[in-house]
Amino acid sequence: MSPNPPRVSRADRRARTVADLVATARAAFLADGYSATSLDAIAEAAGYSKGAVYSNFRDKPSLCHAVLADIHFEKMHEVQSLTPTSNEVDVEAFVAEFGDWLRRSLGDIEWTMLEFEYVALSRGNQSVRDGIIELRTEVRDAVAELLTRVLGGLLPTESGDDEFDLPTPTELADLVLSTGIGLSVQRAVDPSVSVEPAIDILTTAASLFTALGMDGPRATD
Repeated sequence: MSPNPPRVSRADRRARTVADLVATARAAFLADGYSATSLDAIAEAAGYSKGAVYSNFRDKPSLCHAVLADIHFEKMHEVQSLTPTSNEVDVEAFVAEFGDWLRRSLGDIEWTMLEFEYVALSRGNQSVRDGIIELRTEVRDAVAELLTRVLGGLLPTESGDDEFDLPTPTELADLVLSTGIGLSVQRAVDPSVSVEPAIDILTTAASLFTALGMDGPRATD
């Protein structure tokens, strides 16, 4: 006789249900948009009852937050994969790889429009607003960590009072992220808007590092 199959715990079943619902909701939200997608349609497509959706997610915005968190996790993993593994950093090579990532990410119209719809919900929903801030902060911190690794001790660790002080990694990450969000929204509406000027600025900055003899600044541990 074959041994009995292992029993699946309640926690494992719930985790599987959540994963199925998030995956199904992600496909539906990206394809059809947030407003046009109902919880009934998500439940049916995932093979669950609507009650299963509500037993795992408070409402439609909380399910959308889970979808966006899933996407952001993938994007942060992509950013972290760009992090140099050695102490000697080739800034120009890094900028080239980061530029390729920007081209892919800022051209993702479905993701951008879903984010845009979700942000619109925050006007009258503080929990949605808090969720947006949480997701953005996680990405900002990932970019700041990457910049710290690449630029080493070039950037200050604290904000200065002088108007000519360089920004901290966190401040620079805020600028990069805000620029990226703005470009993403513009490209979602008009795909002819180019991301190349932003990449050209990064390339120029890398050239300046090279000219100053800092083309391979040592990364911090």
